[in-house]
Formats: sequence, C-alpha cells, structure tokens
Amino acid sequence: MKTKKISSLIVLQMALAFGGQHILATQAIAQEAAPVAAEAVAPAVDPAAAPAAEPAAAPAAASAVDAATEATAAAANPYGFDAMWEHGDGIARGNLIIMVIMSAFTWYILATKLWQQQSLFGQFAASRKLWEAKSLPEGINQLKADSAYRMVAEDGVAAYKQHESRQGEKIHLAEWVHMAINRSIGSVNSDLQTGMAFLATVGSVSPFVGLFGTVWGIYHALIAIATSGQASIDKVAGPVGEALIMTAVGLAVAVPAVMGYNWLIRRNKQVMEQLNSFGAEVHAYLSMGVRGKKD
Repeated sequence: MKTKKISSLIVLQMALAFGGQHILATQAIAQEAAPVAAEAVAPAVDPAAAPAAEPAAAPAAASAVDAATEATAAAANPYGFDAMWEHGDGIARGNLIIMVIMSAFTWYILATKLWQQQSLFGQFAASRKLWEAKSLPEGINQLKADSAYRMVAEDGVAAYKQHESRQGEKIHLAEWVHMAINRSIGSVNSDLQTGMAFLATVGSVSPFVGLFGTVWGIYHALIAIATSGQASIDKVAGPVGEALIMTAVGLAVAVPAVMGYNWLIRRNKQVMEQLNSFGAEVHAYLSMGVRGKKD
C-alpha cells in the first residue's frame, strides 16, 4: 500500500511539473507573438518620409511669410520720395523740382565741356602736321574746317596780308599779327568758359536750396506737433524725413557741380596752354619766318 501511495504521489508531481512547464511555454509563445502582431497591424511608415516632408514644406511657408511681411511694410511705409511728393505742399515740390533741374543742367554741361575739351586735344595733335607742309597755307588746308587751330592760323595769315597791303602800316608787323592771333585765342577761351559760371552757381547755391527744404520740413513738423497736441513719433517722422531728404538732394546736386567745375578749369588751362603755344609758333613764322616744331 505504501508503495502504491508513493508511486501515486510521484505520478502527481510529474503531472504538475509537466503542466507547469506547458503553461510557461504557452505564456512565452504568447509574449513573443504579441510584438509581431503589433508590427503586422501597425501601418508601414518610412522613417525618412516624415523628416523629408518637413524641410519641403518649411521654405514654402517661410517665403510666403516673407512676401506677406514685405507687402505689408511697403503698404504701411509712410516715408520716402513717394510719400514726400504725395504729402508735400507746393513749396516742397517746387524746391525739389528746382534741384532736379539744376542737377540735369550740371550733368549736361559736364558732358558737353568734356567732349569739347577732348576735341581740342585732338586738334592740337593734328596741328603738328601743319609744319610738315611746304608752306603755311598748304598746312592750313590739311586741318579740319572746324578746327580752332585752323582759325588761329587763318587769322594770323589774314593779318599778315593786311599789313602787306599797307592797311596796317602804322603798326609793326609783329604787333599786328600778335593782336589778330590773340583775338582768335580769346574767342576760343570764351567758348570754353561757357557754362562754367552756371556750375559755380549750382555748387554754391544748391546746398542752401536743400537747407531751405530742411527748414520748411521742420516747420511742418512743428505744425503737426502743435495740431496733434503731442510730440509722437508718427507726427514728427514724416516732416523730419522730408527735411533730411531735401538736405541730401541739395548735397547730391552741389558735389558734382563743384568737383566738375574744378576739373574743367584745370583742363581748360591745359587747352589754352597748347593753343597759346601754337599761336606763338604761327606768330614767329609770320613775323620772322621761323617754323614751328613738327612734334
């Protein structure tokens, strides 16, 4: 009997042990299958897709925001040339128009005078060929019809012929020819000085014209403050900005006029030195028969 009881207990323990291992194995299998099922149920998502989509949408949104900001700033900007012209009165507009006209004439005079001076420099180089000819009249014919050097030489020859025909017999030949050549050179010098007075006037007056616009703008700023009863920035910024623009325009007109005037004066001196040298050579040839240099 005891042997049967012991065997029964052994069998029971073995059954319990086998059943426990089966339960543990079943739980382990269930735990392993759960993540696999979750992965199968979850939709397939590419990890690189989400980060790639965000940079693609970011520049478009940023550009849209920038465009909206710029449009709002442009619409809300009450300052600048456009606002000054729109809100300025007749005096402010007239002041600006005067300075624009002065600037336009300044640049026109600068361009025309530089072209005229450069033309005279070229004529001086061509005048050297005059002394390569056999006679002075033949050399004069080689120069261009509109050449200032040809005019000087022709006037000298005309004075020489007048003296030879005894129309100037009371004056010495050298003095008579010298007077004729000096008159020709003086006419060229007068032509070179045309417009220079305007440049000097613009250079000295335009800063004060701009200053007048500045004073007028500050005057309007004070009126705006008195009318509103408070010195807020929106009441003062517009007229003061207009005043500063007028000052800047006045300086922009004056500086090129002054610098251009000084530059043209220096070049005019070079032109006149060359023309006087040529006149002296013509005078020496007509009065003493001395030919000028070929180069």
